[in-house]
Amino acid sequence: MADIKNKYFKESTRVQMPALVHLSRLGYKYYGKINEEMKGTKYDGETNILLEVFRNQFKLLNPNHADEVDDVLRYIKQELDNDDLGKSFYKRLTSISPIKFIDFENINNNSFHYTAEFPYKNGQEEFRPDITLFVNGLPLVFIEVKKPSNKGGTEAESERMNRKRFPNKKFRRFINITQLMIFSNNMEYDSEGGIRPIQGAFYCTGARKIAKFNCFREENPYNVDIAPFIKDFPYLEIDKDIEKKILSDFNCQVIYATPEYKTNLNVNTPTNRIITSMCSKERLLFLIKYGIAYVNIERKADGNIESLDQKHIMRYQQFFATLAVIEKFNEGIKSGVIWHTQGSGKTALSYYLTKVLTDYFAKKNKVAKFYFIVDRLDLLQQATFEFKARGLEVKTANSRQELMSQFRTNQSLEGNSGKFEITVVNIQRFAEDKEKVVMNDYATNLQRIFIIDEAHRGYNPTGCFLANLFDADRESIKIALTGTPLLKEERASWKVFGNYIHTYYYDKSIQDGYTLKIIREDIETSYREKLSEIYD
Repeated sequence: MADIKNKYFKESTRVQMPALVHLSRLGYKYYGKINEEMKGTKYDGETNILLEVFRNQFKLLNPNHADEVDDVLRYIKQELDNDDLGKSFYKRLTSISPIKFIDFENINNNSFHYTAEFPYKNGQEEFRPDITLFVNGLPLVFIEVKKPSNKGGTEAESERMNRKRFPNKKFRRFINITQLMIFSNNMEYDSEGGIRPIQGAFYCTGARKIAKFNCFREENPYNVDIAPFIKDFPYLEIDKDIEKKILSDFNCQVIYATPEYKTNLNVNTPTNRIITSMCSKERLLFLIKYGIAYVNIERKADGNIESLDQKHIMRYQQFFATLAVIEKFNEGIKSGVIWHTQGSGKTALSYYLTKVLTDYFAKKNKVAKFYFIVDRLDLLQQATFEFKARGLEVKTANSRQELMSQFRTNQSLEGNSGKFEITVVNIQRFAEDKEKVVMNDYATNLQRIFIIDEAHRGYNPTGCFLANLFDADRESIKIALTGTPLLKEERASWKVFGNYIHTYYYDKSIQDGYTLKIIREDIETSYREKLSEIYD
């Protein structure tokens, strides 16, 4: 047995094989091992698209365009060649008209496959992800695994991606088509000096040069041994024939009856856990449709304007906050507080909310119209910059007349840009305006959504312009964002927004590497007492 363990228990047997079998529990179909002889028949060598699967699914989802499938494949190849981080392909991927690649509304109309050791090859250059996941034949996810306590932890994998794969133009098509990348050495998160995790299970999306590896911590409000989503997920029974075929395809049959293999099949191992959290069918499609942002930043460099483009993916706290908002709306709750610590990406969260809530209310035959409320000019400028960088059309109001004109418009889109819009309002500009707000009769097909930034700084629920604005539309939704604990004198005003929708605290942000740890120093007793009085 010792000889077997030394010879066979490596990253493939300890992590990769159990993960492959685990995917079958999530409802994915094992495609089988793919070899180069299948190129041109079973898969397209330039994109790694599973040809037969893609054609069948395309015809199923687009019966009126069935004869266009080969033309569409050519368009995909052309788009994946673009030096745009896959933006043009992503737009096509998430589109539902005139053709669609994925049925985001009816998950069972899609096919989900997986394989292992599938070469991503262009000429003499290639890499071979440990696991590849396909949605309707499109290779949208890959997973890289390492054995526990591997040299360098997942930091070594980050170096390899950022130094060798992302910058390599030979891999552009493969990076452009991939929406989610997962990396795991099957260990619980551990931090280097309490600053950033260097082992565990991480995820990212495509990048031009460098992508930040993100932690994913499943929601576990009561800190139980197994998070509810992982414990209660409706796993399928493992098909023993499929399991044996997987092990046989990769010459790992010898581990089948070993105790260690059985242990590694546990649904709560770090690798299996992140696969369930991010790749279970419903969540994966949600992330693909709503969790990706293309960010274009222009800056001055040596007297010239330089344009930088990036591709972002939702951080896990943004993902769960978005789900929590939807849950509250489904319960009939129209206001609440999101407390996410400073630096956790609240403006980015607001952008993701515009995508999600636009569709949410469209299904209810309502038009969502968004307002982002700040209380300083610099915050208005910052928010405007962030939203424009993510592709939103941003409106601002320099006078009450301008704001009221926008407020009375019963549309979510103005002008000819076709972009979704958000109105950013510096409420301090209207601080002395206490006149009642009057609007047209309420449009039943319009849903106004106010996102109030830095709400911890206090809010006067009576007599101010913002209160009058809210009162003018009693059906409006109010989502308050804060990254700071409430002071005593602010708590009364806080009641106007309701209870917490979602929280992401300072300690988690430190563990995830987003916030630097503050060094604690003792303070004089008199100052400690004054601080206690403020927060009591």
